Amino acid sequence: MIRLSRITDYGIVLMVRLAQSPDDEARNARNLAAETDLPAPVVSKVLKTLAREGLLSSQRGSKGGYSLARNAVDISVPEMITALEGPISLTECSAHPGTCSQESSCDVREPWQRINAAVHDALSKITLADLAMPDVAGSIVPLRALRINLTSTGLE
Repeated sequence: MIRLSRITDYGIVLMVRLAQSPDDEARNARNLAAETDLPAPVVSKVLKTLAREGLLSSQRGSKGGYSLARNAVDISVPEMITALEGPISLTECSAHPGTCSQESSCDVREPWQRINAAVHDALSKITLADLAMPDVAGSIVPLRALRINLTSTGLE
């Protein structure tokens, strides 16, 4: 099973909420926590991480808070996941080549790398804007984003 951590899930919820804010207004952690019904200490930690990774801008002061560092259409799902989890990988050797003692003789290393690339490519087609503003049919993820071309990965 492929699963994102709770922190990453919360981070994406917060990014969506910020993308839905009018005119890119700065939002403080306390209000975001209340709006999303998430624990305030966790929200504060996640927002700081996203700012440190360059996905959010932070402003101090009475009108301060957090806002998107770029337009929502320019922020991809893999960027958000990587900022909170590290590199997207289905196997340990995909994320950290050279760390497995079996790597040199592994018969499935190459196929797993192609699968990992295909998953990353599919996720790269989904932006924060796609998550924040579902289309009229109610589909959050554009179908074009889910079409993995198995021919190009050599996995047909």
